[in-house]
Amino acid sequence: MKYFKLVYSINFNKVTRSTKKITYLIYHYTGMKSESNAIDRLRNKKSKVSCHYFIKKNGTIITMVPDKFIAWHAGISCWKKDKNLNNKSIGIEIHNPGHLNNYPQFTKKQIKSTLYLTKILKKKYNIKSKNILGHSDIAPRRKKDPGEKFPWKHLSRCKVGIWYNLPKNDLKLRNIEATNKEKRLFFLYLKKIGYCLKKKHSENSNYVIKAFQRRYRPKIINGKIDKECLKIAKNLIKLGLN
Repeated sequence: MKYFKLVYSINFNKVTRSTKKITYLIYHYTGMKSESNAIDRLRNKKSKVSCHYFIKKNGTIITMVPDKFIAWHAGISCWKKDKNLNNKSIGIEIHNPGHLNNYPQFTKKQIKSTLYLTKILKKKYNIKSKNILGHSDIAPRRKKDPGEKFPWKHLSRCKVGIWYNLPKNDLKLRNIEATNKEKRLFFLYLKKIGYCLKKKHSENSNYVIKAFQRRYRPKIINGKIDKECLKIAKNLIKLGLN
């Protein structure tokens, strides 16, 4: 199988950027049933969207926008103090029909290619593991991708992205609601990890909680803060992700 194929998109900023500014890598899913239609959309001028790399179901990696250009994949986004993450990131679209189309598992070949490509980019641009993110992390109100079926835990074991490190006994707390004090502490942890919260109890908070759960506690995504979520967030901070 050939890993790389060129299918360029015209949807990018024509002024080159310094590759030293590349500090983030963002995973997406296409959210479309047809792989070919997804590629066509990423090349269509009217769509105003694109990505740097596209990973097909068979694992083929398509280069759509060279790294030195800003692709249009993140949209309105925020992480820590950075906004409009298009400027500082590389976007990888992994074909998957998404939540509106029965949301299947990603293929083993896709995950293998994702690891292969990410390790190349991570080394080339010195991207930190904590800056390898999902679209839902940086735009939780608008996006759910790559979703709860994306194997973040497996990737972290392969030194791509991050995961918590807790004994199984510490994770039997998902049905125990956090106290008000613990909830305030949880929001503080979310901010330290990188999630953008507008107000303590705004509508936006529920979306951010779900984004956190979608990534780190995918078995239950309910937007409710329980003691398991608190433990996971605290451990991520302890591991130095702030």
